[in-house]
Amino acid sequence: MSVDLTDRQVRILRCIREWIAEHGEGPSIREIGKHVGLSSSSSVAYQLGKLEQQGMVSRSGRRWRSCKLGR
Repeated sequence: MSVDLTDRQVRILRCIREWIAEHGEGPSIREIGKHVGLSSSSSVAYQLGKLEQQGMVSRSGRRWRSCKLGR
């Protein structure tokens, strides 16, 4: 099953990948928003929730700093 990602979701995944490579942990919701040009934390959280449902990211607990890329 293929997953259709929006441009915004692709930018968020790229941000997470680069952030983990540079910092050794996932970015916060605000850091993701700043990196991809979203000022609303709820917009970032919504996109992350969609990516999590699709199996593209996962996290342990409730914090996004613990996120890992899937697939």
